[in-house]
Amino acid sequence: MTGLWLAVVFWIAAWAANVWIARRAKGRLAGLVPPVLFGLAVLVLWEGAVRAFAVPEVILPAPSVVVAAIGANLGTLWGDFVQTIVKGAFSGYAMGCGAALVVAVLVDRSPVLTRGLLPVGNFVAALPIVGVAPIMVTWFGFGWQSKAAVVFAMVFFPVLVNAVAGLTAADRMHRDLMRTYAAGYWTTLFKLRLPSAMPFIFNGLKIATTLAVIGAIVAEFFGSPTRGMGFRISTAVGSLALPMVWAQIFVAALAGTLFYGFVAMIERRVTFWHPSQRVRG
Repeated sequence: MTGLWLAVVFWIAAWAANVWIARRAKGRLAGLVPPVLFGLAVLVLWEGAVRAFAVPEVILPAPSVVVAAIGANLGTLWGDFVQTIVKGAFSGYAMGCGAALVVAVLVDRSPVLTRGLLPVGNFVAALPIVGVAPIMVTWFGFGWQSKAAVVFAMVFFPVLVNAVAGLTAADRMHRDLMRTYAAGYWTTLFKLRLPSAMPFIFNGLKIATTLAVIGAIVAEFFGSPTRGMGFRISTAVGSLALPMVWAQIFVAALAGTLFYGFVAMIERRVTFWHPSQRVRG
């Protein structure tokens, strides 16, 4: 029980440090240190509780065991990461988001598409991935292409809906001003409406980052070659190799967090003028 008490003491100390930083620190330090300390406190408390209560590894392995599994399987984890995240998630994300932005402009140009496509989009977005993934595997095979197709379907409509909403968000006074300058549709689109839509578009892009990672991994449960994060999780659960399962979960969470952070960083550079970015800075 000594380890558990030490973990609790570390938790309390980390909590007090976070409170102190939140009250006094400013800028990036205030935004970076508290989540890092909180995460470390959770890991220490997890380690202490598992060891103090002798929790079986099959139920919940300690973080140290998961780290050991990561170190012992770096090659396998890297191969699975490339197969699932790089080939499946990233490619599907890029194609789905790019197509959504193009279709958003077409929808904006056509009232018929606005009334017809968006309701269908809401319907398709509500379809469960467990129903879509087997169909995509049947259509595109067991390779990464079917996983990219699942990701495409998952990210397309959230980005489309946000982009269409953003294109209509430009201030009417500003649009009237562009008309007085005899600006055409495309000039108004690129000079006014797209910049105004960027906060909405990036909101959709950030939502899509997590959907892409989840979609690529879940799709592999319905058919994949002998590699991939979803395939590895499925086989590891079957053989009760829980440290490997948690290692894959850690890699997936880290990839999703970095992916989201990368898109958020681009958002800050592009929408630096927006009040939400000025408040954060």
